[in-house]
Amino acid sequence: MSSDRVDYIAPWWTYWLHNFPHINLRFQPIDKTFQPEDENYQQSLIFLGCVAAAGLGLNLLCLAIYLSCLCCCRKEEEEESKKPNSCCVTWSAVAAGLITCVAVGVGFYGNSETNDGVYQMTYSLYNANHTLGGVDSLGITLPFGLKQVSGTMSNMRSGLHQHLARLDEIFATRGDYVQTLQFMQQMADNVIKQLLGLSDWEKAKVDLASIADQSATIEYYRWLTYLLLLILDLIICLLACLGLAKQSRWLLTTMMVFGVLTLVLSWTSLGADLATAVGTSDFCISPDKYIMSKTKDVISADIVHYYLYCNQTLSNPFQQPLAIFQRSLTTMQIQIQGLLQFAVPLFPTAERDLLGIQHLLNSSEASLHQLTALLDCRGLNKDYLDAMVGVCYDGVEGVLYLCLFSILAACAFTVMLCAIPRAWRQIACREQDYDDIDEEDPFNPRARRLGSQNPDHTNMHSFCSYSSSMGSQTSLHPPAPAVSNAPMSEYMNHTALFGGNPRYENVPLIGRGSPPPSIYSQQYRNRYSPTMRATYLSMTEEQRRHFGNDFQA
Repeated sequence: MSSDRVDYIAPWWTYWLHNFPHINLRFQPIDKTFQPEDENYQQSLIFLGCVAAAGLGLNLLCLAIYLSCLCCCRKEEEEESKKPNSCCVTWSAVAAGLITCVAVGVGFYGNSETNDGVYQMTYSLYNANHTLGGVDSLGITLPFGLKQVSGTMSNMRSGLHQHLARLDEIFATRGDYVQTLQFMQQMADNVIKQLLGLSDWEKAKVDLASIADQSATIEYYRWLTYLLLLILDLIICLLACLGLAKQSRWLLTTMMVFGVLTLVLSWTSLGADLATAVGTSDFCISPDKYIMSKTKDVISADIVHYYLYCNQTLSNPFQQPLAIFQRSLTTMQIQIQGLLQFAVPLFPTAERDLLGIQHLLNSSEASLHQLTALLDCRGLNKDYLDAMVGVCYDGVEGVLYLCLFSILAACAFTVMLCAIPRAWRQIACREQDYDDIDEEDPFNPRARRLGSQNPDHTNMHSFCSYSSSMGSQTSLHPPAPAVSNAPMSEYMNHTALFGGNPRYENVPLIGRGSPPPSIYSQQYRNRYSPTMRATYLSMTEEQRRHFGNDFQA
């Protein structure tokens, strides 16, 4: 760029992105100049997308190796080693949640900044198109052939030429008046000749409104896509945390599948954003050079340079034809004023045509002032600078934040995909631990069910089995007499105390401390509840000896 350009300075991040290696698909370095039509330059941007795809493949490969090691190297863990693993899963989930929240916040900011930059660019394009449209419309309304601005030569001599032809017939007898009319005709032809330089305007005419419409449409769908992606990331993170809290294996499995999908989307968006940021930065480094190279065959370089830089030292390339036009209008108005003053008293029929010419000259002068203002460089240069600031500052900055969002999202979901299998495994271990409760526990419901299904199983020590009661009785108390002389009222008190019904066939067993026969073991099991155990613990040693020693187990 020119050293005297002070209105627009490319931001530092565009230089940083511009220095990225530009390599085509054949791994050959290419020129970093912005050339979107060049095949090698297009391949260099595609190469950046391929780098992101390679990062995705490496990420998935690392996850696959981690999951394989987790499954193949599975070993029995002791009870003390389960707490560190649970803590590791918890901290991994917390880290993944925090990184996801940060990534979503960065993504929202970057998405908004990019949208603001594109909106500013489209707004500037609409303004520039309005300026060019105003120039074109003024060229249609101006007489003397200023239609050259719009590139059409038809009806060039309409208006003024019609009036001059009729006046020439009226003033046929007055040679001096006829010479005045011829002089005005020559001045009109001279104006047309000078304004032919404005024909380059038509060659460079571009429908900027259509470009702005296409850009706005693409930006809307891009903004909406990223908004949905941000919401999807946040929902997946919340549901994964909910699955860890609820210890729901099916929810964790579902979130793991969606986590892989989001990981793929994050790397894909990273590749697209990186290629867009680098390509836009290449343009932002020297936008003037690219625009002048694209317009050198359709418009004069002086005109392009004038609007791109708009310095006080630069002269308006339209100044000469506009000045000639202004002087010609002034001279013609003086001539018309003289004819109205001296010729109308002699030729009253000429007044109508002279007034018509005067009206055309006045309207042409007003249009000339508008055209001069529109052709001034300050309006189009301001639109140009606003568009460049919107694209290169807000736009590229927002895309960089979106790249950061993609990287953080990929890290967060990688941590989450590493934590979910461990959490899933711990949930399975807990369920297995519940199934591995000691079957000799007399208050184990599973032991009761097994005892009821197979009461004669010698290795299953139920609460009221004969062998366990004998063992506990032998180890804790001396043998009791074979026959108990306990009164019937003692048995009735015990049975009423524990919510049972008195069974007279069990009376001989009260004094011995022996359990009832196995035929009644299921009935006794059904009567042993936590309330019975609490009551048993509150009994004296003598009462326990009379009732039986199995509760001590």
